[in-house]
Amino acid sequence: MKKSINSTKSRIVSAAWQLFYEQGFDNTTVDEIVELSGTSKGSFYHYFGSKDALPASLSYLFDEKYEELAETMDPSMAAFDKLIYMNQELFLMIENTVSVDILSRLFSAQLISPERSLLDASRTYYKLLRKTVIEGQQQGVFSNEFTTTDITKAYAMFERGMMYDWCLSDGNYSICQYAAQMLPKFLKSFC
Repeated sequence: MKKSINSTKSRIVSAAWQLFYEQGFDNTTVDEIVELSGTSKGSFYHYFGSKDALPASLSYLFDEKYEELAETMDPSMAAFDKLIYMNQELFLMIENTVSVDILSRLFSAQLISPERSLLDASRTYYKLLRKTVIEGQQQGVFSNEFTTTDITKAYAMFERGMMYDWCLSDGNYSICQYAAQMLPKFLKSFC
């Protein structure tokens, strides 16, 4: 039953973000989201009180991407390279499917909502980051001078900062290209 529930919520979230990207947040209706997701209004309102609750679900979509990456990533890849690969894949997804307006709404919602989904340590994102950082420390790639928590938190802050700056700059540069230049330099500070 849980898989069906997650599948329904996932379909709603995926449909909403597709429509938001294509039409914009303000031009998308709940009826269109329900129709594209193949669900019902009752299901929509079971998971979301309104369309305005959806920006916070972007972190759910990010976690789906990380679940996919966890399954397809080469396990023999060095931890340093895994972190760069995960970042590039996420930022590529953002550039291609998430508008600056929607990402800005996510950050805005996180600032005013008591529920801070981006900081939820139980998210797939944080689990995968912690696992990768631990691997890196065991491989001797990352210094044991820093705790796993320190490195994981700093990496997450770096990514959020890059996304936030991209929003402030109205997406006028490639977040993927900029991260490809800056993330390796940032990560080397933990080696």
